[in-house]
Order: sequence, then C-alpha cells, then structure tokens
Amino acid sequence: MTSHTFKLSILTSLVLLDTATYAVEAETNTTLSIDKEASSSVVSYTDSEAGVTLDPIVINSDFRAQKLSQTSKSVSVLSEDKIADKASQNLEDVLAQVPNVNFTSGASRAHYVQIRGIGERSQFKSPVNPSVGLIVDGIDVSESALALTMFDVKQIEVLRGPQGMTFGTNGLAGVVSLESNEPSKKTQGHLEATVGNYNTKAYGAAIGGALIKDTLLGRFSLYKNTSDGFIKNDFLKREDTQNIDELTAKAKLKWLISDKETVDISMMHVDVDNGYDAFNFENTRTTHSDKPGKDTQKIDAIAVTSTYQIDEGKHIVSKASFSKSKGEYSYDEDWSYVGQFAEDTYPYSSFDQYDRERQKIDLDVRLVSDDAGRIFDATTDWTIGAYYKKQNEDLVRTYTYLDAPYSSSFDTKNIALYGQLDSSLTEKLTLTTGLRVEKWKADFSDSDALAINTDEVLVGGKIGMSYQVDEDCMRYVTLSKGYKPGGVNADNALADNQRDFKTEHLWNLDVGSAGSFMQGALKTRMNAFYGLRRDQQVKSSVVRPREDGSTDFVDYLANAAESHYYGLEAQADYDVTDTLHMFVSLGLLKSKFDDYTDPNPSSVDVNGRAPAQSPKYQYNVGFDYMLTDALSLRANVEGKDSYYFSNRHNEKSEAYALVNASVTYIQGDFIATLWGRNLTDTSYQTRGFGSFGNNPGNGYKTELYTQQGNPRTFGFTLGYDF
Repeated sequence: MTSHTFKLSILTSLVLLDTATYAVEAETNTTLSIDKEASSSVVSYTDSEAGVTLDPIVINSDFRAQKLSQTSKSVSVLSEDKIADKASQNLEDVLAQVPNVNFTSGASRAHYVQIRGIGERSQFKSPVNPSVGLIVDGIDVSESALALTMFDVKQIEVLRGPQGMTFGTNGLAGVVSLESNEPSKKTQGHLEATVGNYNTKAYGAAIGGALIKDTLLGRFSLYKNTSDGFIKNDFLKREDTQNIDELTAKAKLKWLISDKETVDISMMHVDVDNGYDAFNFENTRTTHSDKPGKDTQKIDAIAVTSTYQIDEGKHIVSKASFSKSKGEYSYDEDWSYVGQFAEDTYPYSSFDQYDRERQKIDLDVRLVSDDAGRIFDATTDWTIGAYYKKQNEDLVRTYTYLDAPYSSSFDTKNIALYGQLDSSLTEKLTLTTGLRVEKWKADFSDSDALAINTDEVLVGGKIGMSYQVDEDCMRYVTLSKGYKPGGVNADNALADNQRDFKTEHLWNLDVGSAGSFMQGALKTRMNAFYGLRRDQQVKSSVVRPREDGSTDFVDYLANAAESHYYGLEAQADYDVTDTLHMFVSLGLLKSKFDDYTDPNPSSVDVNGRAPAQSPKYQYNVGFDYMLTDALSLRANVEGKDSYYFSNRHNEKSEAYALVNASVTYIQGDFIATLWGRNLTDTSYQTRGFGSFGNNPGNGYKTELYTQQGNPRTFGFTLGYDF
C-alpha cells in the first residue's frame, strides 16, 4: 500500500477515483490512503483525529445508492473541486467537461442542455416538455436552468441515455443532477470572495453543523454573483446590458428522528435578474439596441425526503417537493435603435416579452429491499414505487405586433407505477430488469381560443447485464426505452394539422466497461451506444415577411418518422506520479435523420443530415500538478466540433478549442486561486439563427446571426474554511 498525506482544503483536495475527481470535505489533518494493489473502489479517506473513513464516490441518481465503479450505465461525475475551480463558474462551463453534452444560449446564459444531440434549443410561445432532466437536491428544475448555480455543490452527476425508469417523461436524453453539501455533525463552513474582469464580483458563505445535538443537523449557504457581462451597447453607451445578477440561498436539514427514520429537507431560493442583449448585425459583442431585454427567474422550492427502515429486509423512501417560479424572457427584436436607418430602407422597431409562472408538485414513494429482504433464494434486490406529478404553466406574451397580450395555460398530470429487479445470476453476473408505466394528461388553452387535451399511457424500462470480470474490471450492456410526450404548437398562423405533435420514443443500447490498471494509477471508463428514435420531435420554424419588410418567425415541433445515432464516450485518469495527474475525456457522435418531411415546404431537406446541436466530437484534456506542498497548477483544453444551429437551414457553428488554467495556493485554512478561462480569447458561438434577414441596411438580406461565446475571463478567488 502506498499512502500520500496532504493538507487538504474543502475545495482543493484532488483525488481521482473511477474517472472522477473527488473533493474531500475534511479538515487539514486528513490522510488519503489509496491501495494501489486493490480494486479501484478500495479508496479511503481517514481523519487522523476523528478516525472516520469516508466513502468513495457514490452515484445517488438511481433507486439505490451505488459506487461509481459498480455503476452499469454511461455516467460522468464532477465533484467539488472541479465545480469550485473558478475557471468554470457557470453550468455550461462545467458541463463542457462531460462527453457528448452540449448546450444552447440565446439568453443571458445557457437555458437548454443537449445530451447526444437530444434536447431543446429555445422556448417562445409554445409549452415545452424537457428532453433532459435537471435536478437540484431532489427538486425538478428541468424548465428552469438558471436555478443551477454551482456554489456549495458537492457533486454533479450526468446520466446519458434514456432515464425513463427513474425520471419518467423528463429523462428521454438523460439527466443532470446536482447535490449540495450535506449537513455535518461538526460545525464547519466556508467563506469565499471573487473578483474578475468585466466587473465580476462574487461572494459566498456556507455554514453547517448540529442544531440539536444528535437530532437535527443543518447547512445553510448564500451566494451572490454579479458581472457587467461581455456586451458593449454602443447606442446606450453601456457595458452592462447583458449583465449577470444572481442570488442563491439554500438550506439543508437532516432530522434524525430515530434509529429507523431520517428526514431530509432541502430549501432553495433563487433570484436571477440578468440582462439579455446578445445579437447584432455584425456577429460581434457590440450591440445597437435601444431597449435591451431581460432574462430573469425567481424560484422558491422545498423538498422533503423520509427514509424509514420497516424491518431488516426493507425500507421505504417517501419524497415530496414543491416549487414555484416566475420569469421574464424579453428582447429587442430589431436589434437597432429608432433613427439608425433611413426611412426608405423600411426599418422597424419591436419588442417581445414572455412572462411565465410555473408551479409544480412531485410525490414519489418507493419500497426498497435490503440484504435481508432479497427474494428468489436471496439472489435478487427489488424496488417498487408510485409517482405523481402536477404542473401548471401560465404565459403572458406582450409583443409590439399584437393588438393585445397573448395568454395561455398548460396543465399536466403524471401518475406512474414502476418496479426494478437486480438479480445476481452468479457471483459475478447481475441481471437488471425494470418497467415504468406512466399515465400522462395535458390540457392546453389560450386566448386565441385554442384548446388541445392529451391523454395517453407511456411505457419505458430497461434490461441490462453487468459482469464483474475481477476486482479491477467491470463490463455491462443495457437496453433502455425512453419517451417524451407529445405537445402543442401554439401559434395560430399554423395549419390545423400542425397544431399538435405526437409522443417520441427512444430505444437505446449501451455497451461499456470500467477498469483500473497499473495498480490503480490508471482508471478508465468507456461506453459505446446506439439509439433509434421513433416519431422524433423536430424543432423547426417558418419565416414570414411582414408589410414593413421585416420578418416574423413561427416556430413549431413536428414528428420525423425515424432517425438514429451512435457513438462513444470515454474517460481516463492517470496518476503519473505522486504530484502529477492527467485526465482526458472524449465524446464521439454520429447522428442522422433517416426519414423526415418538414410540414413547411420552404425548409431544407435534412434527410441524411445530422440534427441540430449534434457535434461529431467533443474532448477535454488536461492535468493537475503539485508544484510544492502548497502550490498547484491546473490546465485543460476543451474542444468541440461544428454543428448545425437549426433543422430549418444548413448554417453551422465553427469548431473551437478553449484553453483554461488556474493556480492555487493553500496556507492553513486559506486558499487563493488565480484563474483564467479561454486564455487565447478564441471566438466561438453558442446560438445561431440563419436564413432570414433582420438588417434594413442591406435590404433584409438573408444571412447568419450568432451569439458569441464568452471571451477571455480571469480573476482571483480567496476562500477560508473553518
């Protein structure tokens, strides 16, 4: 056995385990022991004073917690040190490290996530059923990505492929789950302050400990993040029209009721008041709008989870959550100011504003077996459960070209029953089978007298085999089925037969392995996949000219008969020496429309072409190096291939590679980090609109308009643990 002893801070301990970096939430007297001759899961963290051994990385986004090394699915884990590294502040920056995960902006920052090319890119008038589930401490925020702030987050789990068994209608493409730090018995906390270019300022505080000894534990955090943003508005003479102004407050309570029952309570308040002023005629970071928009979101949410040990053979987990959100998404549609163009060029001026309110209730009760409760001669673990969800979404759209505000209401109800068996066929071979049956009901009505009701039964599930070759190697194969309910196209400019669309079904096959080599110094995880999409929901739009020469977009969803995708996800971590660690991740994706005819005949023929937001490759390669016992260097390069912006035209983004780095110094309980992102100031795009004209100065010539990604950013973060 080889032991390395470091002075570890809560935010900087870097330990690679099962292709993820694990941040140890401990004090400075901590010894890290890695058994180089044992399996990859035999890793322990021992507090020299308390004598406490901490568990290795555990995946919690399933019916039962499981070590990452024993997880038979395509999953990536980003732990606390990578989240805390201020070279990656936003969700989209953090997710850029994950294979085959993409994102779309079209706002102050990314609202939409795509996994393996599947996911939404925008929302305007019509309601949206998410393809990628977003979860924070057990609270579903799938339609509210701005709630996903990174401070005091312990772990991010990214599950790729259909997750219909555990997440139902929100898990077609996968799930992103964030877990905040848990309350602790011993009082501990963290203070943090950040300053950076573009007037970036951030302050955070977190504290936790016993509120009532041996009965009630708590942890509370508060984080404020502000920045002027990267846009200069030359008409208003302002540099803050795309500003960031985000406040997040979270609380977690753990009530130790008895030896048999524990209740966990999570509360969250998010107040985002960002600006939105991103597009212009030159595709630069200088805008000309006279009325910049907003990208705001206020969320209040609570989740309560009770775990009760019925007997030694089984326990029951009951979850309930409630959330309420309100947001504004608005923008200057003409991207100009009155008087910028001569009257004979037929300029126009308009403003579009979407105010949405959502209210959501989730209930989930499941009965889970323990070791003594296994069935079939004690070979099979089992889970059975029931799920209920009710959601209401109200929209008010105020638009220059409407005689009166438009309003709509979208009410949905889900009721599901599910069950899963994990059967040990031999000591090494495990068979997993699961089934979920879900009743979906949706009612839509609007001020244009449109009323569409949907009522259907959806079925998902999985069957898989995992084989533990030896202590250092596990292989698996899983066939899963996911679904995404049909919906409504709200714009009355569409024909009657285009006002709704059908449910999409996805069959997905994953074949993978996880291994530990060279006495644990090298750890790998690899997954090959193939997916077949039936009745694929395809986002498109039709462009209509107005009398004043400008153009109007009517976006809609339609069903493709069939499409497919396949690819590879690979990750590797290598402890070269005691002081040097290297890592690499790679995502390869080949996606293609097999049979699709757009209801709008003016759109391009996409048959044989990749769907939007499906880059052929993504990668992240880098290293961590301990220069001294107190000083460390981290650097990485993340890259992405070009991809189509839309299914309506053939305009594409540019391929790019970003260089990021940080230097960290630890002195006692203090930690100082100098960080930089996109150090080469590379230009890249995060959203694009093509094949339409919006510029009166060139006669509304059809061209591509893009939102630019973040430029070079740098700053300094000082933290203190106590």
